[in-house]
Amino acid sequence: MSTGKEQLDVEDDFTPVEADDVEPVAEVAKTNLSKRRTIDNLLEERRLQKQLADYDFDL
Repeated sequence: MSTGKEQLDVEDDFTPVEADDVEPVAEVAKTNLSKRRTIDNLLEERRLQKQLADYDFDL
């Protein structure tokens, strides 16, 4: 049990991490999702163009 008068050892060589050194994880996820949506849209457009090209207009 602590009496409150004990001396605590403190490390003086602590270097705080600056905000510039840390990459925001949310931003990476947001960009990956954005890239994935772009790719999905391009694939959907390509699929629709192929269907349109294969469509028989002489019904």
